[in-house]
Amino acid sequence: MPKVKILYVEDEPFLGRIVKESLESRDFEVTMAMDGNDVVRLFNEVQPGICVLDIMLPNRDGYSLAGAIREINPSVPIIFVTAKTQTDDLIKGFEVGGNDYLRKPFSMEELIVRISNLLQLTRSDKTPNESVSIGKFEFTPNRYELLNGSSSRKLSHREAMLLQIMVENKNAMVSRKDVLMRVWGDDSFFNSRNLDVYITKLREYLREDPSVEIITIKGVGYRFVAK
Repeated sequence: MPKVKILYVEDEPFLGRIVKESLESRDFEVTMAMDGNDVVRLFNEVQPGICVLDIMLPNRDGYSLAGAIREINPSVPIIFVTAKTQTDDLIKGFEVGGNDYLRKPFSMEELIVRISNLLQLTRSDKTPNESVSIGKFEFTPNRYELLNGSSSRKLSHREAMLLQIMVENKNAMVSRKDVLMRVWGDDSFFNSRNLDVYITKLREYLREDPSVEIITIKGVGYRFVAK
């Protein structure tokens, strides 16, 4: 079985070497970059299965890099590793396409678990390249695209995952915990707050069709109503 390729971006040489060697000892194939300007080129060359990005980097920050990577590959998992601790920073990381966030200092065991969890979620959420109708919209899950007539909206990875869950449970109730576990891999308070943000975004995207509605069932979950 081929090794999973990781693109690891870290500008602290000592930390970078330790993490790279630890990942390689777990049978991952690791390509490391220390300068933001090198990352997009390396991503195209390596075609990694997952990216682990620091945010504060020389020449180009991790947020910008995540956006560029999302333009190339909308579905590759991205983990941010950073010393930033403000909630706004974490939310920005998710908004630009990050799948997970790990604060420094961290343990290698935690990083390995998060990498393995994201890889498993990505594999289990492969969806066919087929459009489904949601009221007046057409949603193509693995193209991350929501069409409304001639208007097209590109969704983020998590937005597409969340909308896919809603579609799978159309006119039925889905529990909040099930959504959190599938999209984020855990139901922590921080991820719960992020879910609220993403639900608000989806409601905004779908508001042009009053027949499509995400109803919050307080303390339980959501009911997705659509034709």
